[in-house]
Amino acid sequence: MHREFDAIVIGAGNGGLVAALTLQKQGKKVLLLEKGRVPGGFATSFIRGRFEFEASLHELCEYGTAENKGEVYELFENLGIAQKIHAKVVPETFAVYALKTNEFYEMPMGEEAFIAKMEEYVPGSKESMQTFFSLCREVKEALKYLNETKGHPETEVLMSKYPRFMVVAPYSLLTVLKKIGMPKKAIQILSTYWTYLGSPASKLSFCHYASMIYSYITKGPVTLENRSHEVSLTLSEEFASLGGVVKYLTGVKEILVENGEVTGVITQDNQKFLTKHIIANISPNEVYGKMIEKENVPVKAKKLVSQRTLGAQGVCVYLGLNKTKEQLGLSKYAYFVYETLDSDVEFKRMHSLYNGNLAATITDNGEDSSILCLTSLLFGNAFSREVTKENYFAIKEQLAEDLITSFEKATHVSLRDAIEEIEIATPVTFARYGGHPEGTIYGYLASGSDNLLPRVMNEEKEVYIKGLRFCGGFSSRLLGYSSTYINGRDEAMKTIGDMKNE
Repeated sequence: MHREFDAIVIGAGNGGLVAALTLQKQGKKVLLLEKGRVPGGFATSFIRGRFEFEASLHELCEYGTAENKGEVYELFENLGIAQKIHAKVVPETFAVYALKTNEFYEMPMGEEAFIAKMEEYVPGSKESMQTFFSLCREVKEALKYLNETKGHPETEVLMSKYPRFMVVAPYSLLTVLKKIGMPKKAIQILSTYWTYLGSPASKLSFCHYASMIYSYITKGPVTLENRSHEVSLTLSEEFASLGGVVKYLTGVKEILVENGEVTGVITQDNQKFLTKHIIANISPNEVYGKMIEKENVPVKAKKLVSQRTLGAQGVCVYLGLNKTKEQLGLSKYAYFVYETLDSDVEFKRMHSLYNGNLAATITDNGEDSSILCLTSLLFGNAFSREVTKENYFAIKEQLAEDLITSFEKATHVSLRDAIEEIEIATPVTFARYGGHPEGTIYGYLASGSDNLLPRVMNEEKEVYIKGLRFCGGFSSRLLGYSSTYINGRDEAMKTIGDMKNE
């Protein structure tokens, strides 16, 4: 006899955990399979000496507070875990440095303050910034409506309630900002956050960026006092407490498909579990390329996976410092360091290995120490074309050296004498730990038809095998903590709908 479940979720990353818990709270019998020892995937932490490092989360957007709730806060509230999460609002947005032009800007939180500061830096930008925030609000509402209609909106409703959304929807961030008359320098400062979405302003969907940055500025990002793994553990514990079945150290060897429909899975230890519904919190590349027999993979699925471009790879340098932020002379939480503020120029530079660009976050670690994380993105084959088995460790150390130097040059802060612990992660690290193709940390590149809106609108057309859906960073909501939490819920609710239509 083989155990049968209403749904099986593969992968206990952000999306998978939320999907499993959402289904379980709807009264379904759910099995969650995770190849690792603990839940969370990249949403985890690790300890070196007296420092607990956050593995991947810089800031959690769409959260807010109990008084100013974001979508993720509301999601956690509905799942019954909001009161168990210890979040702290970041009081400012970011500080950005452009090394080549010796520019420095720091932006405040809140719409009015942000606009006022931009006008101070770029006189004459106020009107275009006001237009931008007005568009952001409409885009947020329109995307909410699209989600509620599962990508099948009524054209008349869109045209009447969200007319400007219909105008800007097809265009890139850069195109729309130019069209509303935003000065070039204001565009560059506003676009600073582009690396967290993994595409430059000329490729990134205006709607995607507008939705994210609006919540970021108006509700404020949060950090998690007990690291992102607190959320992962809380979600898994809540799922188990409701009767959900979790199996760790249990990878999936094969997804069973008959007559174009999923029928179950076979795990690495040859256990067989039956179901008509699977949500995969792993990449379609892995699923279609390795987990389903070739004759059962539709041609359309193969073509789509081959056409999509993998997003950014990451190099992360984790530093445990024996000085506090104040002792180091660092007053902000988030820092961006670029050679220039032109996102397209920097995107091209990130196709080379030693580009020096980085996003950094720093938090105090008790009374006498702090934790600094430096993250640099690499695109294309920047890493693989340079690295061999023989030079891997030398290149790894050189990358860390360059990023530390870049941060010191930008901030005029000396780090080296304060380094007590150091850990370096490369695409090899992320490929080994997360199983992502080529070690990408950003899912697919958000560009053209693979931007947010086309992905959401075409999601149902991409259900090539009945009963198989995807969540996480490779799915329609794209990368990021907030996106994957929300996407996990959405895919679970669509699976509930599939069950009702059987």
